[in-house]
Amino acid sequence: METGTLLAGTTPLLVNTALLVGRLFIGVCFVIHGLGKLGVVGSGNMQGFVAWLEELGVPYAAVQARVAMLSEIVGGALLAMGLFTRPAAVVLIGTMLVATRLGHKDAGYLITNDPPGGEYTINLAVVCFMFLLLGPGVVSLDYLFF
Repeated sequence: METGTLLAGTTPLLVNTALLVGRLFIGVCFVIHGLGKLGVVGSGNMQGFVAWLEELGVPYAAVQARVAMLSEIVGGALLAMGLFTRPAAVVLIGTMLVATRLGHKDAGYLITNDPPGGEYTINLAVVCFMFLLLGPGVVSLDYLFF
Protein backbone atom coordinates (compact mmCIF):
# COMPACT_ATOMS: atom_id res chain seq x y z
CA MET A 1 0.00 0.00 0.00
CA GLU A 2 1.43 3.38 -0.92
CA THR A 3 1.99 6.05 1.74
CA GLY A 4 -0.59 8.52 0.35
CA THR A 5 -3.33 5.91 0.50
CA LEU A 6 -2.27 4.81 3.96
CA LEU A 7 -2.28 8.36 5.34
CA ALA A 8 -5.16 10.00 3.49
CA GLY A 9 -7.13 7.30 1.73
CA THR A 10 -10.44 5.82 2.77
CA THR A 11 -13.08 3.44 1.54
CA PRO A 12 -16.86 3.48 1.69
CA LEU A 13 -16.68 0.69 4.28
CA LEU A 14 -14.45 2.76 6.57
CA VAL A 15 -16.61 5.88 6.17
CA ASN A 16 -19.85 4.02 6.88
CA THR A 17 -18.31 2.21 9.85
CA ALA A 18 -17.08 5.52 11.27
CA LEU A 19 -20.52 7.10 10.84
CA LEU A 20 -22.21 4.15 12.54
CA VAL A 21 -19.82 4.10 15.50
CA GLY A 22 -19.99 7.87 15.90
CA ARG A 23 -23.79 7.96 15.70
CA LEU A 24 -24.17 5.16 18.23
CA PHE A 25 -21.79 6.62 20.81
CA ILE A 26 -22.87 10.26 20.50
CA GLY A 27 -26.56 9.34 20.27
CA VAL A 28 -26.38 7.20 23.41
CA CYS A 29 -24.42 9.97 25.16
CA PHE A 30 -27.29 12.40 24.48
CA VAL A 31 -29.91 9.89 25.65
CA ILE A 32 -28.01 9.33 28.91
CA HIS A 33 -27.77 13.08 29.52
CA GLY A 34 -31.49 13.45 28.88
CA LEU A 35 -32.28 10.58 31.25
CA GLY A 36 -30.06 12.27 33.83
CA LYS A 37 -32.37 15.27 33.75
CA LEU A 38 -35.20 12.88 34.66
CA GLY A 39 -33.21 11.40 37.55
CA VAL A 40 -32.98 7.99 35.86
CA VAL A 41 -29.17 8.02 35.74
CA GLY A 42 -26.65 10.05 37.70
CA SER A 43 -27.36 12.36 40.60
CA GLY A 44 -29.44 15.01 38.80
CA ASN A 45 -33.18 15.38 38.37
CA MET A 46 -35.67 17.63 36.62
CA GLN A 47 -36.35 19.69 39.74
CA GLY A 48 -32.65 20.48 40.13
CA PHE A 49 -32.25 21.25 36.44
CA VAL A 50 -35.24 23.63 36.51
CA ALA A 51 -33.87 25.34 39.64
CA TRP A 52 -30.47 25.78 37.97
CA LEU A 53 -32.07 27.30 34.86
CA GLU A 54 -34.08 29.66 37.08
CA GLU A 55 -30.83 30.74 38.79
CA LEU A 56 -29.42 31.52 35.34
CA GLY A 57 -32.47 33.69 34.63
CA VAL A 58 -33.83 31.48 31.84
CA PRO A 59 -37.45 32.41 31.09
CA TYR A 60 -39.99 29.60 31.40
CA ALA A 61 -37.32 27.44 33.00
CA ALA A 62 -39.63 24.46 33.55
CA VAL A 63 -40.61 24.41 29.87
CA GLN A 64 -37.05 24.98 28.67
CA ALA A 65 -35.77 22.18 30.89
CA ARG A 66 -38.25 19.74 29.42
CA VAL A 67 -37.48 20.86 25.87
CA ALA A 68 -33.76 20.27 26.51
CA MET A 69 -34.44 16.86 28.06
CA LEU A 70 -36.71 15.78 25.19
CA SER A 71 -34.31 17.02 22.54
CA GLU A 72 -31.50 15.00 24.11
CA ILE A 73 -33.53 11.80 24.53
CA VAL A 74 -35.43 11.90 21.23
CA GLY A 75 -32.66 13.52 19.19
CA GLY A 76 -30.05 11.18 20.64
CA ALA A 77 -32.18 8.09 19.97
CA LEU A 78 -32.87 9.21 16.39
CA LEU A 79 -29.18 9.93 15.84
CA ALA A 80 -28.16 6.52 17.20
CA MET A 81 -30.67 4.75 14.94
CA GLY A 82 -29.82 6.88 11.94
CA LEU A 83 -33.45 7.91 11.56
CA PHE A 84 -34.15 11.52 10.54
CA THR A 85 -30.43 11.98 11.19
CA ARG A 86 -30.06 15.48 9.78
CA PRO A 87 -33.11 16.97 11.52
CA ALA A 88 -31.99 15.30 14.77
CA ALA A 89 -28.52 16.78 14.30
CA VAL A 90 -30.01 20.27 13.85
CA VAL A 91 -32.04 19.93 17.07
CA LEU A 92 -29.02 18.66 19.00
CA ILE A 93 -26.76 21.41 17.62
CA GLY A 94 -29.30 23.99 18.77
CA THR A 95 -29.56 22.41 22.20
CA MET A 96 -25.78 22.38 22.60
CA LEU A 97 -25.41 25.99 21.45
CA VAL A 98 -28.01 27.09 24.00
CA ALA A 99 -26.22 25.02 26.67
CA THR A 100 -22.92 26.64 25.70
CA ARG A 101 -24.38 30.14 25.73
CA LEU A 102 -26.39 29.82 28.94
CA GLY A 103 -24.90 27.03 31.03
CA HIS A 104 -21.25 27.79 30.38
CA LYS A 105 -21.46 31.56 29.90
CA ASP A 106 -18.30 33.44 30.87
CA ALA A 107 -16.60 30.18 31.91
CA GLY A 108 -14.13 29.99 29.03
CA TYR A 109 -13.48 26.97 26.89
CA LEU A 110 -12.03 24.25 29.11
CA ILE A 111 -14.45 21.98 30.92
CA THR A 112 -11.88 21.78 33.75
CA ASN A 113 -12.40 25.48 34.51
CA ASP A 114 -14.33 26.46 37.62
CA PRO A 115 -17.17 26.86 36.62
CA PRO A 116 -16.85 24.39 33.73
CA GLY A 117 -16.32 25.91 30.30
CA GLY A 118 -18.16 25.10 27.11
CA GLU A 119 -15.65 22.60 25.71
CA TYR A 120 -17.95 19.57 25.97
CA THR A 121 -21.08 21.20 24.56
CA ILE A 122 -19.13 22.89 21.75
CA ASN A 123 -17.51 19.59 20.75
CA LEU A 124 -20.86 17.77 20.81
CA ALA A 125 -22.31 20.47 18.55
CA VAL A 126 -19.37 20.09 16.16
CA VAL A 127 -19.78 16.30 16.01
CA CYS A 128 -23.50 16.75 15.30
CA PHE A 129 -22.57 19.26 12.58
CA MET A 130 -20.43 16.56 11.00
CA PHE A 131 -23.48 14.24 10.93
CA LEU A 132 -25.51 17.09 9.44
CA LEU A 133 -22.97 17.40 6.63
CA LEU A 134 -22.18 13.71 6.09
CA GLY A 135 -25.55 12.12 6.80
CA PRO A 136 -26.06 8.81 8.56
CA GLY A 137 -24.23 6.42 6.23
CA VAL A 138 -25.60 3.19 4.77
CA VAL A 139 -26.00 1.39 8.11
CA SER A 140 -28.97 3.48 9.14
CA LEU A 141 -32.75 3.54 9.07
CA ASP A 142 -32.59 6.64 6.86
CA TYR A 143 -30.74 4.63 4.23
CA LEU A 144 -33.14 1.72 4.59
CA PHE A 145 -36.33 3.81 4.36
CA PHE A 146 -35.32 6.68 2.11
